[in-house]
Amino acid sequence: MANTARNAALGLLLGATVAISAAADDGSKLWLQSAIPQNVSLQSDKPVSETLHIALSELTRLKHKWGVMQDKHRNDLGKEGFEIRVMDGTVKVIAETDLGLMYGAYYLLRQQACGTVFTENFRAKEIPYYKYRMLNHWDNLDGTIERGYAGNSIWKWDELPGTVSPRYAEYARANASIGINATVLNNVNASPKMLETANLEKVKAIADVLRPYGIRVFLSVNFASPMVIGKLKDADPLKPEVAAWWKDKAKEIYNLIPDFGGFLVKANSEGQPGPCDYGRTHADGANVLADALKPYGGVVIWRAFVYGQKPQERVQQALLEFQPLEGKFRDNVIVQAKNGPLDFQPCEPFHPMFGKIRNIPLAIELQITQEYLGQSNHLAYLATLWKEVLDSDTYQNGPGSTVAKKIHESGMIAGVANIGDDVNWTRHPFAQANWYAFGRLAWNPDLKADAIAKEWLSQTFTSNPAFVDPVCDMMMSSVPAIRQYMMPLGLAHIFASTLGNHYGPGPWLYQTGNESFLKYASLLSTNENVPGRKVFDATETELGADRTKKGTGTVMQYNSPLCDQYNDLKTCPERYWLWFHRLGWKQKMPTGDTFWEHLCGQFESGAKTAATYPGIWESVKMYVDPERYDLVLGRLKLQAREAVWWKDACILFYQSVNHLDLPKGITPPIYDLAKLKRISFPSNVHFCPKPEDVNKALDGALKK
Repeated sequence: MANTARNAALGLLLGATVAISAAADDGSKLWLQSAIPQNVSLQSDKPVSETLHIALSELTRLKHKWGVMQDKHRNDLGKEGFEIRVMDGTVKVIAETDLGLMYGAYYLLRQQACGTVFTENFRAKEIPYYKYRMLNHWDNLDGTIERGYAGNSIWKWDELPGTVSPRYAEYARANASIGINATVLNNVNASPKMLETANLEKVKAIADVLRPYGIRVFLSVNFASPMVIGKLKDADPLKPEVAAWWKDKAKEIYNLIPDFGGFLVKANSEGQPGPCDYGRTHADGANVLADALKPYGGVVIWRAFVYGQKPQERVQQALLEFQPLEGKFRDNVIVQAKNGPLDFQPCEPFHPMFGKIRNIPLAIELQITQEYLGQSNHLAYLATLWKEVLDSDTYQNGPGSTVAKKIHESGMIAGVANIGDDVNWTRHPFAQANWYAFGRLAWNPDLKADAIAKEWLSQTFTSNPAFVDPVCDMMMSSVPAIRQYMMPLGLAHIFASTLGNHYGPGPWLYQTGNESFLKYASLLSTNENVPGRKVFDATETELGADRTKKGTGTVMQYNSPLCDQYNDLKTCPERYWLWFHRLGWKQKMPTGDTFWEHLCGQFESGAKTAATYPGIWESVKMYVDPERYDLVLGRLKLQAREAVWWKDACILFYQSVNHLDLPKGITPPIYDLAKLKRISFPSNVHFCPKPEDVNKALDGALKK
């Protein structure tokens, strides 16, 4: 091994002070369960980098003899990979770089927490699957977070750069422990002020804290910035003065932050400015930014979340807009598509761009924050949903062409963060598991969702199987249950607020002719002549979206054999029945029952599953500290009650339309439909109702 003298010296620790967890736990330590090790002194004949100091400091928590070896002559581990060996009773971390040693240290601590015994034959070698493993913060300069349900932003812009919160290092440490190496600090609905010099100085202060943990900073930018802060007449990407402005701004940024990652752009979507305002293409807009970043190694991430510009159904629009642009983007542009073609719904098929686009590097955007899955009030373990997407076969190059492999071409996977300044970071303690699971799947998409859940539980609570096994089962069942009691069989976007908080059931809002629905007409085609225009509005005879070849033709955006599979109800996966098909209430299903009976059975099944959660949690009380136990129990009880709210609201409304009797075996509704329709909470994208407010509203909606 190279540098053996240095390696031996670095393995000598003179002392360390490590915080010990108390019985009480406010959740602030996440899955690390100890503070950042302090006062660690090292004996070395050479300077030690901040990153290596982090690695060695963390290893003081390893209850085993250990050492580190940096071998710069190896060429099989890359910048971030590592190898673990046990030799002569010593666990050794081997890597080509200090960053690899740090990731190896966190690997060992994770293994230790999960009960691994480091015997002489123990070997491990890990290299991250994706180059960019990124969190996207939807945080605003005023401290609010769009779709944030855990308080305000952790970035204290009014205090920076003079005051740097200690939480920045805690945030960096948590991310590094699961392999996240990039972060976009601000909302995709970006303020042009983000690029003002005063704010860039603040970004520099954050970047300086994150850098030793291997995390590069990116920024969302507003396409109109040359006009707003540059005082140019317009932001036409083909005008030389606009290109010059972006180049000057890039130079300014890299002078402050040499390892700056690049720009994330939301353009010509939901009212955001973009190149289409000037008759230019998305490629024209992305390329002017890419040219500015290219000399410094920066990348442009251009979002494919576009709709409302043209008269086709929304779920088709991204592919129709970007496919003609294949081969026209600069090589440092990555187009980022959501996991599904609509909008982070509980159940969507994978985005058709992943199967049809060949000559544009594609990233995937997942949503860690639970915008459409109960927000901070429901347990929803999202790894099961993400695995479903990543493992989906697009058949682009024949069988085995999974989404996970497709995005490996760009090397980028992103997750919309669920982090706020609440003491436990995510408000619902189990929402921490989604942050954790995203990082683990970004490192290795082949990991199993249940294995990740058990890792998180072991590190966050206890590794005792009497606790881990039943709680893991509860986590694994959560998303399937939510799909059933909220929007089964591929129903989507039937929330009580069409434009605001997306909280609670509201299928009555999504009816043709409803004023609120018409304001949200981007869910539909804007062309009256497109067949299958009705999407999720219910009639006396049917419900669903006709996206078959005879309807909107959306199935044609998927490769064979998926196109034919989705087109035929007999072969279409049950979870997508209403996504691709408009079904008659009395229509016989492949399962043998009528569609109405089957739909009601789905609502009932989901509510019954949620009803078991409080009891499961009560059965493991002895393993959990009182503070987190009480917080989780209260949320699980609310979730069980909200499941009945969703079930009753949907069944009662659809009954009012189809005039059918409640099927046998379905629990009669306890709520009054007219009263449920009057429930409302502030229509605010930063808002999640408090549990006590939801309970009060539901108390008032009970049948008398």
